[in-house]
Amino acid sequence: MTQLDGAGGQAATANYDEITKVVKDAGLMDLQPWFFAYKIVSNLVLLAAGWTAFAFLGDSWLQLLVAAFLAFCFAQTDLVGHDAGHRQIFRTRRASDLIGYIHGNLLTGVSFGWWVGHHTKHHNFPNHLSLDPDILRRQVIFDSGDRHKRTTPLSRFIVRHQSWMFYVVIMMEGLRLHLSGYVAARRGALKRNKGADLLMLSIHLAAYLAAVFLVLSPLKAVAFIVVHQALFGFYMGLLFAPNHKGLPVRDGEKEELDWITRQVVTSRNMLPSRITHFFYGGLNYQIEHHLFPTMPRRNLHRAQPVVKDYCLTHGLPYVEVRLLRSYLDVSEYLGDVSDQVRELEQQDASLVSAAGR
Repeated sequence: MTQLDGAGGQAATANYDEITKVVKDAGLMDLQPWFFAYKIVSNLVLLAAGWTAFAFLGDSWLQLLVAAFLAFCFAQTDLVGHDAGHRQIFRTRRASDLIGYIHGNLLTGVSFGWWVGHHTKHHNFPNHLSLDPDILRRQVIFDSGDRHKRTTPLSRFIVRHQSWMFYVVIMMEGLRLHLSGYVAARRGALKRNKGADLLMLSIHLAAYLAAVFLVLSPLKAVAFIVVHQALFGFYMGLLFAPNHKGLPVRDGEKEELDWITRQVVTSRNMLPSRITHFFYGGLNYQIEHHLFPTMPRRNLHRAQPVVKDYCLTHGLPYVEVRLLRSYLDVSEYLGDVSDQVRELEQQDASLVSAAGR
């Protein structure tokens, strides 16, 4: 486990304005309307095909296959919402919000309003133990010092076995995403369009449950929901897990790292291929995405060699691994944290035992 303390001298010569000018001059920040038109239409066709198959199959156990297909469709649809939230599709807030609320709230039941605030903070403070919400809301921990935050028997079990439990608990990610908008509203964290946000979430939930329970028997309906939501959560977890997990973390009330350093040293790329680009929606180019979140995902593969050369030339690390290796790195890191927790618990137990003598 690695903790970062300050910016150090490693990236002293790297300049964000400089690399930004390079990618802008290359036209890599230009909008890609025809690409996103294709992605939006193709995703809508896939969703329509999934729900059409659901309607035609009726009360059948084959619906579990439809549930798996729709889990894939939901994640792909939310990737479009992700792009809208970063204003990759349109530069204006109104148009971006329209795409985001349709793809998030109405089509998949994930609050776009909650997600934008949550994800923006993540981009500002990636892998910061106290400021990155993607760190704070996980059931696993990324630093042994956080072990005291897990007090229930179940949470302690997860931490002790998190190298593999991580891939179990992310199956709950779909349910947690669906609830996040309501939880954010209760906490006063939905800053804009609260009423419309909750209304659209509720419309999706009501329509989803009505469709499932009207078409399927109660047992099949429950099985459909479990399979659909578990696989949706699993896919969403797999999309985001390799991006930062297992890379250096930091803590403290003040952010010590400059922008370009904090984005690069906490991000991991997967070696590019058409398969990873399709299934990960450009998130496989995580370093480029974090440096230029408004860059349309279609341009990320063109920016990759430029950014890689700039980082290595200016003393910044550039982590790029194969797909399977990225997940193994995550598991190994979480396992190391578990080992440290066990050692600390044994030390605490020894101290308690010594004090009781």
